[in-house]
Amino acid sequence: MANNNRSIARKRRHMRVRLNLAGTAQRPRLAVFRSVTEIYAQVIDDAAGHTLASASSVDKELRDQVKDKKKSEQAKLVGKMVAERAKNKGITAVVFDRGGFKYMGRVKALADGAREGGLQF
Repeated sequence: MANNNRSIARKRRHMRVRLNLAGTAQRPRLAVFRSVTEIYAQVIDDAAGHTLASASSVDKELRDQVKDKKKSEQAKLVGKMVAERAKNKGITAVVFDRGGFKYMGRVKALADGAREGGLQF
């Protein structure tokens, strides 16, 4: 029961934040989802409803790199990869959407990795 309440609270926080946060073509949204074992990041243009770039800890390219690393180190690699893919599409500035998660741990590591990769937010 406690896990259900926690996930409902996270979804409520996420929806509350999303009312004031939207990605445009000039400044898309970097959305983060953190599961128990994996982490996912997408660069989204909400106006068009398209995902422009994405990366996750289960990507084929990253699978070998993330093996035998701590989850926060995996998140940093995912952040760098999503930044690299976004820059290849000409995206340099994004709006960060932490998805209702606290800005700490893996979410913060992913954000730091994206900043190191060259994204501005």
